[in-house]
Amino acid sequence: MKMASDDRKANQQTTPRYLAPASDRAFAGGPPPSFSVVIASYQAAAYVSDAVRSALEQTVPPSEVIVCDDGSTDGTEETLRPYRDRIVFLRKENGGPASARNMALCHATGDFVAILDADDLFLPGRLEALGHLAAARPDLDIITTDAFLEHADETVGRSYVSEDHFVVDDQRMEILRVNFLRNQPAVRRERLLETGFDEDPSLIGVEDWDCWIRLILTGSLAGMVFEPLAIYRLRAGSLSWNHVSSCRRRTRVLEKTAANFELTMRESELIKELISESRRETQLAEAVRALTHRDVAARRLLAQVARDPGFSSRRRVLAAVAAVAPAVARRRLQSDWAYVDHRVRPVVDRLTSR
Repeated sequence: MKMASDDRKANQQTTPRYLAPASDRAFAGGPPPSFSVVIASYQAAAYVSDAVRSALEQTVPPSEVIVCDDGSTDGTEETLRPYRDRIVFLRKENGGPASARNMALCHATGDFVAILDADDLFLPGRLEALGHLAAARPDLDIITTDAFLEHADETVGRSYVSEDHFVVDDQRMEILRVNFLRNQPAVRRERLLETGFDEDPSLIGVEDWDCWIRLILTGSLAGMVFEPLAIYRLRAGSLSWNHVSSCRRRTRVLEKTAANFELTMRESELIKELISESRRETQLAEAVRALTHRDVAARRLLAQVARDPGFSSRRRVLAAVAAVAPAVARRRLQSDWAYVDHRVRPVVDRLTSR
């Protein structure tokens, strides 16, 4: 069922609720900061003009809207021609979203850089709400809002199902567990210039989580406006579509963090556990994919899962049965393995931030 635009407007008229770590200081407050909206675009001609328009039509306009076209060949530049006098348009050879964001970041002048994917939308009051939060809590470097999840032009839920999905306490530990900073937050420009987005190709799709981890582990605090003030579109071809790749990228981020940061004992123990879990999840995802695709490697991969004591007894038994009778296992896959159909995989990926 589609959500009417006036329903979305009604959500924006409620009093915003701010969620942020407790502070032992009292803040007098001040003027809201300025925002630069940064859009990295690749083969998104069908969507990017909507994203640009949503940024330009904010109740409190941004200082600038910067679009960096990452070597698209689908006519993106021509699509944006009607907006060229109102935006900063950059173009580069294809290098991934991190490199496009970094190029745009170098041209930004706002106090905060608001990230917007080319196929998503800001609702009109988003920057205004973020500005109020930033003014009330000048100790925050990362700020975000809730968002509507949209699939096939239908609203299917909200990114933050409850307030608990945004972590307020012990953000250092929790950002390792899960990317609780969803919906393309706005980040203080000076801090983002210090970290940038890692352009390593193995991090494509999780370069944002990697960046938030580095920001929080080096002292940044995050807060949010608990109101849905953006639209996150879930679509085929998005980087969260392939579960195996998602698992591999998650493992890569955790391994990189463990190698590059001096963590506390608790954090070190946690990240070791998380890396092991992520590797097992990757192993299981590879086995399930091989099984569903009738890959000749399926029996071997399933047998490895069956022998691995790191998996639960139930999963090991199921893997053993599937290795012996793959045709039966394929028919029972959705119920027995809790496998999520590819049409709704992105929704689950977004809700779990995996």
